[in-house]
Amino acid sequence: MQHHLNDEYLMDYAAGSASQPLSLLVATHLALCPECRAKVAAYEALGGALLDSAAPSAVAPDLLQSVLDRLDEPTAPESRIRRQPQVFDETTRRLIPEPLRSHLGASLDALAWSSIGRGVHQVELDIGGAEGFKTRFYRIRGGCGVPQHTHDGSELTLVLGGSFSDGIGRFGRGDVSIADGDVVHQPIADPGDDCYCLAITDGPLKLTGPVGRFLNIFMRY
Repeated sequence: MQHHLNDEYLMDYAAGSASQPLSLLVATHLALCPECRAKVAAYEALGGALLDSAAPSAVAPDLLQSVLDRLDEPTAPESRIRRQPQVFDETTRRLIPEPLRSHLGASLDALAWSSIGRGVHQVELDIGGAEGFKTRFYRIRGGCGVPQHTHDGSELTLVLGGSFSDGIGRFGRGDVSIADGDVVHQPIADPGDDCYCLAITDGPLKLTGPVGRFLNIFMRY
């Protein structure tokens, strides 16, 4: 593993201030990366120490009574609907760690893939909790890739299986590619296994070059 998350993202995650899409990507990366897990544990310990040393804050004098009053409020009846446990095949369990696996909700071959180009398929995930963010899971056939592009915002891409190269570097399992408007690249899956990636964006992709700029008129990505 050569490409890790920046400390800024890890600190936001440890502090609980990261968006839900970013938290999903960070947590999935941490399942594969002992180095970043150790950093997050250190940030959490530091945050706990700062809280312990902080001066206590005053609370409303009627706080205790308001809590006791709420204990007497009627509670909603428990749902009697029992969810069937999710069953994943061996390949999915091997490639896709939690928490991402539960968000996919099905084995890789059973996902509702949509084609966005030759050899490139995606599933858009409804993670919620962050205005303007898009969360997508990609399958890219070996030797295939997306057109050259940049970004109107930022994009974080976590590789779960296979690998891709984009002229900037090679990204394998567990690596995270971080791109923004200063980066122009063309990720192409390396020959061999399919490349599976989780990507989050907070702005649209923008194709580059004369043909790409023309196609941008028709794209809603």
